[in-house]
Amino acid sequence: MTTVLTPASPLTAADRCDRCGAQAYVRVVLLSGGELLFCAHHGRKFEPELKKIAAEIQDETERLTTVPASSPEEER
Repeated sequence: MTTVLTPASPLTAADRCDRCGAQAYVRVVLLSGGELLFCAHHGRKFEPELKKIAAEIQDETERLTTVPASSPEEER
């Protein structure tokens, strides 16, 4: 996916996938002016078609694999 380097705002836990309602990690700003939010699964699934209609794609799926600094030492 094409990642936006300076997104307008980071996605939060309140942002939900438009397809299934899971937490959104992908924001697609459409050429037509709207936006769509997707979980990592649906973002990957629809990526080829989204690229055709997207002005920008904000991909925060790397957050799923990073370990927070507040995690116990054995998890880092």
